[in-house]
Amino acid sequence: MKFPKKHTLKEIAEIIGCQFIGGDDFPVYGMNEIHVVEPGDIVFVDHPKYYDKALQSAATIILINKEVACPEGKALLISDDPFRDFNTLTKHFRPFVAANASIAPSAIIGKNTVIQPQCFIGNNVTIGDNCLLHANVIVYDNAVIGDNVIIHSGTVLGADAFYYKKRPDGFDQLLSCGRVVIEDNVGIGALCTIDKGVTGDTTIGAGTKIDNQVHVGHDTIIGKKCLIAAQTGIAGCVVIEDEVTLWGQVGTTSGITIGAKAVVLGQTGVSKSIAGGKTYFGTPIDEAREKMKQFAYIKKIPEILNQLK
Repeated sequence: MKFPKKHTLKEIAEIIGCQFIGGDDFPVYGMNEIHVVEPGDIVFVDHPKYYDKALQSAATIILINKEVACPEGKALLISDDPFRDFNTLTKHFRPFVAANASIAPSAIIGKNTVIQPQCFIGNNVTIGDNCLLHANVIVYDNAVIGDNVIIHSGTVLGADAFYYKKRPDGFDQLLSCGRVVIEDNVGIGALCTIDKGVTGDTTIGAGTKIDNQVHVGHDTIIGKKCLIAAQTGIAGCVVIEDEVTLWGQVGTTSGITIGAKAVVLGQTGVSKSIAGGKTYFGTPIDEAREKMKQFAYIKKIPEILNQLK
């Protein structure tokens, strides 16, 4: 998330009530998760295991729970609870604002776009030309939808990321301030859920078609002209390259990459990154032809055991 204007390190420290290391006027332009940070961003870290990764990232402001040596050209915000204070900044810069109408006044709707009854379009949403949103589609704040997009009934764009920190008395949620971005010529079926990024964008590439009851987790990037069949579940921070096909009930773990033009057959569990241009099947996942050979060998086990008697 980028802030509406540049802020100083001192201003940010005052918002969350913490000490800082760096010049009062050190520039701060936004806040992001570590996999999408850029210079001028704040990133938070609250575990020693990840200190070095955060300090060496592209982020130039580190919200951290221990005073450490500050790398050259960077600044520190010293907090007793960086997770909590990251949420404080989210609430400050992107507060929840109730939209009392079905279409928020700040939403921008393109030419020849049809929005059917009982849809809800949130604050600062942009929808392009020649789109069709069927009844009961929900589009949360700040989403961006391109031209010629069709979204079927009951789909929700922009729910919060499934991202929690365990506390002694339960779980604290990391508040989501990112967006959902749907590019041109995308088709989305009924009852799909596409979560917004924690601080960045969850993106569906141009020409991609998504069947009914598909879930896409936060910060996932789906490429152009992909096909995703019903009941597929895609975890957060996944990269799916162009022209990938995922058949029904495929499930993925988080943080992996599926290469361009890969085909994943139904009910496969994608537990690791896979190369493009191949067909895959099974759990654990393998190339489909190899997996079928394994099944054939398994069927022969009783015959082999009988021969050994």
